[in-house]
Amino acid sequence: MHIDISIPAQRLTLLDEHGEQVRQYLVSTAANGVGCVKNSGCTPLGMHIIRAKVGEGEPENTVFVGRRPTGEIFTPELKLAFPDRDWILTRILWLSGTEPGKNRLGNVDTMQRYIYIHGTPDTTELGKPGSHGCVRMRNADLIELFDLVSVGTTVHIHEVDD
Repeated sequence: MHIDISIPAQRLTLLDEHGEQVRQYLVSTAANGVGCVKNSGCTPLGMHIIRAKVGEGEPENTVFVGRRPTGEIFTPELKLAFPDRDWILTRILWLSGTEPGKNRLGNVDTMQRYIYIHGTPDTTELGKPGSHGCVRMRNADLIELFDLVSVGTTVHIHEVDD
């Protein structure tokens, strides 16, 4: 399996070992655009792997902080109580860059930047940039993807579509 994330299309495509499409999902990448520098709030480009899968078996809409479930389940009321939270919900696929100097090590390390593919509230608009650097997905879509991929799955994030 391989994940392809298109910045212009705001789409995540899961491909099998032959390059055939298995699934495709609408996503939201960074409102600040693309870039690999720490604290930029940008989505990093290039080749990555899934370094860790977090949240297996947790209920849909589980709230995570620091990759740990808080015990909360996201609701509109919880959003009103914490309007400034960047909601990380349901599951986390933690990415690690594989290209030293581009998205790995030093000031451009994807993993040290805590860049994830993660769930988002159902009210979040997908199909357009809006995150703080991560790749946001619908919770039900993320659960499906989470169950189809494994640690070590490659992820290509790009801004030029073929």
